[in-house]
Amino acid sequence: MKLNLTLGKIAEIMQAKLISACPEAKVSSFVTDSRVAAQGDAFIALKGHHHDARRFIPQVLQKGASVVVAEAEGFTVPEGTQASFLLVENALKALQSLARYHRLNSTLKVAAVTGSNGKSTTKQMLRAICATAGETVANMGNFNNQFGVPFSLLEIQEKHKYGVFELGASKEGDIEEIASLAVPDVAVITNVGPSHLEFFHNMETVYRTKTEIAKCLNFGGTLVYNADDEYLSRLKTEFKGKSISFGFTAGADLQILETDNFSFTYKGEAYVVDVKLERHDKLNAAAASAAAIAMGIYMDNVKKGLLSFTPMPMRLERVEKNGVHFILDCYNANPASMKNALEILGRAADSPRVAVLGDMKELGSSSKDYHRQIARYVLDNRVEYVFLAGAEMAYAYELLKAAPEIKSFYSPTPQGWLKELSAVLATGGTCLVKASRSMNFENVFKEI
Repeated sequence: MKLNLTLGKIAEIMQAKLISACPEAKVSSFVTDSRVAAQGDAFIALKGHHHDARRFIPQVLQKGASVVVAEAEGFTVPEGTQASFLLVENALKALQSLARYHRLNSTLKVAAVTGSNGKSTTKQMLRAICATAGETVANMGNFNNQFGVPFSLLEIQEKHKYGVFELGASKEGDIEEIASLAVPDVAVITNVGPSHLEFFHNMETVYRTKTEIAKCLNFGGTLVYNADDEYLSRLKTEFKGKSISFGFTAGADLQILETDNFSFTYKGEAYVVDVKLERHDKLNAAAASAAAIAMGIYMDNVKKGLLSFTPMPMRLERVEKNGVHFILDCYNANPASMKNALEILGRAADSPRVAVLGDMKELGSSSKDYHRQIARYVLDNRVEYVFLAGAEMAYAYELLKAAPEIKSFYSPTPQGWLKELSAVLATGGTCLVKASRSMNFENVFKEI
């Protein structure tokens, strides 16, 4: 990041008490990890539920940090230090205030993407499109929460023409908190599905949370939403601002056509992109295309961007190993993405079709029902072998073990059936490997 702000200005933005011998000194970047702090760095001592980074301030000062942001309550500035201190009420809110200020003092067009499924892929597709039209900044990896989004926004530079930021949520209010920092010119909602229900409790709360993004649109901004989604389709009447809907649904503003290549109609014109995508990725590509249109990007750039897009690792990633076609989707799992992945496996030509499935996390009291539902998806999609692991997948196994058309294996951990799985795949076939991130199912692929 290159902020080039004085300590005095940062104190004003953060509403901080500044203790410094040189308030006109410039600060260009901040770090929050004391382990990487170096000479001249500015350190923000974030305080969470389980840790308080203020305890690392002595080590940071020993490394030569020149500026420290710390919560004032219960804190005393060390004696004899030459560093400057910004004392604030809440360190995270101070960071967020700085990020919002930096974003609002930029000239780039910003798109923010949220949704239960597909938001990372949609972000990457939109980023690829924007990059064909100008310098683009985007958040990386899992920098999509209250901590990651502010740091991502602080990476905005004068050279950037576009910004694309993914927003994640695990409870009501999360999207509004971080979308209010991004102040998007275009807000994208990919879908509403059963994810993080342990915290959301019901689908209406998921819907309310995802649509919080619309409240944070910049003046004159555009909402892009999935017209196929049973919840988001309500936005056609509920949202009163500018919008572009997308989907296979007749009447969607950007309507996806049922063709081999990705094609769609928009405002009476038909467009074809010479790329083959699975049905769910056609929706992601439509969301990215609609967002690009809302950002004023030409259709030629949309096509170039989608052609240059490369899928993210462990997101329905296709890998061949020892004559087996693997579909690796180990980054995350919820009922909707599990259903989609099993449908892709069911369309595979190479037999046997093998599903290696682990628990879907954070489904709360609905977990048993959703895992039992997985058994139905497996049976509906021509799966010949299924290997299940995790406490919750035991519910799916209860139903599958009695089904004569499929051979089922279950163990609390994958080690219980790895030998059997290797034997089944010895002659080839197609194998889906899917589970929530914490199950570490990429290790199953490595051990086969």
